[in-house]
Amino acid sequence: MALNVEVKDHNGRLKLAMSGRFDFNSNRDFRKAYEEGMNRYPSGPIEIDFSGVDYMDSSALGMLLLFKERASEQDRSIALLNCQDSVREILDVVNFGKLFAIQ
Repeated sequence: MALNVEVKDHNGRLKLAMSGRFDFNSNRDFRKAYEEGMNRYPSGPIEIDFSGVDYMDSSALGMLLLFKERASEQDRSIALLNCQDSVREILDVVNFGKLFAIQ
């Protein structure tokens, strides 16, 4: 299943709700969604809800790093929420807990 990314309002902040496979083929959709979201919600912390993501690969990690760079330019933080066990394991192996708040 291809990645689906919804731009949502969470108490006036940007929340990206994702579902499906977060992989190389997701690059365009993910970037389009976060750029749209950052334009719509230009300040404050950002949340990414991973509850519907059942797979992610190394290119998804790269996309998250690029997004973090973009958010950091605006002094914004990114929290990764509701990660399934398989996704959480990948994030733990690459020490993403040092770069993102993972809840």
